[in-house]
Amino acid sequence: MFESQLEDSFQLANFRKGQREIIEAVFAGRDVLAILPTGAGKSLCYQFPSVYLKKLVVVISPLISLMKDQVSSLQRKGIPSGCLYSSQSTDEKKLIFSQIEKGGTFILYLSPERVQKEGFQKWIMKRSIALFAVDEAHCVSQWGHDFREEYAGLKILKALRPDIPVLALTASATPVVLDDIAKNLQLKNPERLVHGFYRPNLYYQVESCSDEQEKLNWVLDALNQHPTGRVIIYCGTRKSTEAVAEFLQEKFEKVGFYHAGLASSERSQTQEAYEKEELRILVATNAFGMGIDQPNVRLVIHFQMPANIDSLYQEMGRAGRDNDPSTCLMLYSTKDKGLQSYFIQSSSADAAIKSLRWRNLNALVSYAEAGECRHAEILTYYRDSQRLKSCGHCDVCDPKSDRKILKAEKLSLPTILRKKIKAVLNPLSEVEEERFQTLRKWRRAKADELDIPAFVIFSDKTLKDLAQKNPQNRDELKNIYGIGEAKLEKFGWDVLAELSGR
Repeated sequence: MFESQLEDSFQLANFRKGQREIIEAVFAGRDVLAILPTGAGKSLCYQFPSVYLKKLVVVISPLISLMKDQVSSLQRKGIPSGCLYSSQSTDEKKLIFSQIEKGGTFILYLSPERVQKEGFQKWIMKRSIALFAVDEAHCVSQWGHDFREEYAGLKILKALRPDIPVLALTASATPVVLDDIAKNLQLKNPERLVHGFYRPNLYYQVESCSDEQEKLNWVLDALNQHPTGRVIIYCGTRKSTEAVAEFLQEKFEKVGFYHAGLASSERSQTQEAYEKEELRILVATNAFGMGIDQPNVRLVIHFQMPANIDSLYQEMGRAGRDNDPSTCLMLYSTKDKGLQSYFIQSSSADAAIKSLRWRNLNALVSYAEAGECRHAEILTYYRDSQRLKSCGHCDVCDPKSDRKILKAEKLSLPTILRKKIKAVLNPLSEVEEERFQTLRKWRRAKADELDIPAFVIFSDKTLKDLAQKNPQNRDELKNIYGIGEAKLEKFGWDVLAELSGR
């Protein structure tokens, strides 16, 4: 029965992973916390109930452009829908309300600010509504990577209409963020459904760079190896965004840049040019992202490390939306950590939030320095229903893949010398290599026991420092890279026990 409606209304033969489970929970009247990654079909989870039940569904969305795109897509399918926003004419709004008054299927998109309006609150009290859907629900949580003050007031939905189920949807959220979403939206025993973080068409790669010039060399090599398809290059600041774009404009065609410092009209023009493929390569800050749905992004590069794994995952997720092979490359340097540290220190957030941001940043650094399967670590980090031991398509599992970005042999003499010096200074002796492998096995077993990613315990850089220095007591452990008081308490005795036999 579901499938025939799916085919008739959405021209889809089957549900994607997780969609049916989410929809069935909604039909059962349950509040639902659902995580489906970018490109996994979140919107169908609230659109289908409206069509199947022939009732009104109210969707809270943060971006007018995203609402307009969704409505245009639905109307092309013949599905009644509309969105309310401030710049609309009175006649446009009246038309939407008159369509809703007729009853039956209607999907209404609106901003979180509109929910706070007294007139709208009185209106929803009298309507027959199947579902409230909160899209980009991570914006509700102060612990998330994109908290928005206007989302904090959405708890009014449950206060006004406790009889209507709420579906909170996001592309990425840790268990801590999910707890906060449930609390702030006042959900009743919500069902948590986490699916689809595994993207088998994406190749994950991280490269450590000594300076910006080395990063630019990697970017050039990546672009030369991807002559077709769209490209997004994420930078940490507006200044670096413009500088990288200017550098690339001298060497490639159809290069543009996007950041929040541009006028609204400039941002709109740039986004439209990218959608029409008048621009192929877009250099951008994280201001470019939410609602972006271009199918043939073949390459996503992080020129600078973002603030946390949530941001990294969401931005990488813009690659390969058509399910064709694509590559995600993060270029990492210690300077990047310094930039993100500055952002945290400069923030006006309270001490608890700053502390979480430090932990999130350190987790991303450990991910960058880790030696375990990158896809498997992501799945564990988000507690996805699917788990892997080895993906076979990341730089850890398959370093010889034809999807991996290769660095051309054009290093300057100083760079060559730096690499040779580094190799000479940091080798592992036979005994040290044995210790390192012992520690890796212990880390893997401990990660499985605790159901956490291995990088949350220690990075490879920490394990190598342990293998070389071979500490024999807790005081000596304090001198190891990446071991602070918290990790000393959690894992110190275990590490000493592993090293005592080596």
